[in-house]
Amino acid sequence: MENFDFYSPTEFVFGKDRENETGKYVKKHGGSKVLIHYGGGSVKRSGLLERVQASLDQEKIEYVLLGGVKPNPRSGLVYEGIEICKTEKVDFILAVGGGSTIDSAKAIAAGTVYDGDFWDFYMGKRIEKALPVGTVLTIAAAGSEGSPDSVITKEEGMFKRGASGDAIRPKFSILNPALTQTLPPFQTAAGITDIMAHLYERYLTNTKEVEVTDRLIEGLLLTMIHEGPRVIADPDNYEVRANIMWAGMMAHNNSCGVGRSQDWNSHNIEHELSALYDCAHGAGLAVTLPAVFTYVMDHDVMRFAKAAVRVWGCEMDFDHPEVTAKEGIERLRRFFISIGMPKNFE
Repeated sequence: MENFDFYSPTEFVFGKDRENETGKYVKKHGGSKVLIHYGGGSVKRSGLLERVQASLDQEKIEYVLLGGVKPNPRSGLVYEGIEICKTEKVDFILAVGGGSTIDSAKAIAAGTVYDGDFWDFYMGKRIEKALPVGTVLTIAAAGSEGSPDSVITKEEGMFKRGASGDAIRPKFSILNPALTQTLPPFQTAAGITDIMAHLYERYLTNTKEVEVTDRLIEGLLLTMIHEGPRVIADPDNYEVRANIMWAGMMAHNNSCGVGRSQDWNSHNIEHELSALYDCAHGAGLAVTLPAVFTYVMDHDVMRFAKAAVRVWGCEMDFDHPEVTAKEGIERLRRFFISIGMPKNFE
């Protein structure tokens, strides 16, 4: 296991109706004037935005609104948010939505306190300072509610790039699994795929003797394999939604990735494709992951075989481990298809 530092200060507020406490947590973490950042009309139609506003009103916290976040969030809205925050003297960003909304909120938080172009952070500059961010999560997928990461698409050239820094880890994240029960099956399945990608790409490592994190990853993958078909069959099952939501956070706050090298090539390839074609990130990963894994399998065939045995229940062929490895990759591909993900880009 390699040396590592791990810092994960986010306060997680989990359970039914916890969004009604949003104002209390904004106040606890120092917010006095908030930018509420959200996506389309679903948070309005469901009444979630109104409940969040009411909780801020109860704590006498001022706020301004900025909606319009799209999947694969765009730089144009980030620039707009930065300008609003500077003009309105906002001191806290509240993301109400999924990973795209949270990533956009993080970019605004970093850009507001930076003298240069926020895009510098998406070209390799580490984020050292940002306005505090809180989240009210509406989809289990990206894990941005617990991570130090953000991904934004720059409209000029359609470049999709990531930025990172502990300064943009959310101060708190409200996770109410019931808020995900109205998601369409496709979005639910895309979220499951993204979660599994976050786990697999940490599992693929050149670092030896990392049994603790191997077992954590395997356990979370087994959870997704168990709960994925159940949530597609019964979208209103709160307990299944709860397991998926917490697994999504665990998959990407890097508690499963410490002390080991990681392989994010599948994500990087999919980012280019979704930037150009605006496909759903999880759907793109469902196609990309099995293809990339097949291509790189020979680099460490025993690691792929290990996943096949421990996660997918394949029988180990010690004379021909590549057979076991391929079977594991094929079972992953078939699982994605079984929950409604595409098998190719056609």
